Amino acid sequence: MATKPDYDRLADELTAIGRPILVGFEATGNYHRTLAYRLLSAGFDLRLVSSVALARTREALHNGWDKNDPKDAQVILHMLRIGATQVYVDPLAADINDLQELSKTHETISRAKTQTWHRILTHYLPLYFPEIARFAGNSRSDWFLALIERFPTPGSITALGVEAFTGEAWSLVGRKVSKAQLINDIYETASSSIALPVRKMPRRSLCSA
Repeated sequence: MATKPDYDRLADELTAIGRPILVGFEATGNYHRTLAYRLLSAGFDLRLVSSVALARTREALHNGWDKNDPKDAQVILHMLRIGATQVYVDPLAADINDLQELSKTHETISRAKTQTWHRILTHYLPLYFPEIARFAGNSRSDWFLALIERFPTPGSITALGVEAFTGEAWSLVGRKVSKAQLINDIYETASSSIALPVRKMPRRSLCSA
C-alpha cells in the first residue's frame, strides 16, 4: 500500500521534469482519490478516463478484449492525446465532498430497500403467502411490511381466529378507508391460501428471504 512519502516522491519527480504535466487515470472505486488529491494539490492538471471508454478504445486499437496494465497505460496515453477524457473535479477541493457522500449513502439505502422489496415480492410471498401480494401496494407501504413481519404466513393469521386477528392487526394497518373490511379480506385470503403449510417462521426469515 502506498504511503505519504510515496505520494510526495511521485509529486517531486513529476515536478522535477520541469514541463507542464497532464495526469490521466482510470477511476478505481475510491482508491484513486487520495493520490488524485495529492497531485491536484501539487498543481498538476488531472484527467479522468471513463472505464467504459477505456475498454472500447482498447478493443478498437488492439482488436481484442484482453487487457493488462502496460496495454491500458498505452491506451490512456492515446486517449489523453486525442482529448477523449474528462476534467477531474476533486470533491474535497471543490467543497462538495459532504454532499457527494450523502448522495452515495442515499443511493445505497435506496438500492437496498428496492432489492429487499423485490425479494419479498418474488421470493418470499410466492412460497409463504402468495395471495397477500394484491394488498402490497408499493415499497412505501409500511403497514404491509409491518403486517407480514407480525403475520408472515397464512397459518399465523388463521391460528388466532378472525376477532383476535382483527384486534392485533388494527394498529398495524393504520389509517385506511374501510379498515375493518380490509382486515377481514386479509383474513379470508389467509383462510384459502395455497401457501406452503408453514404456521410459524423465525423473525429473521423475511430479511433473509
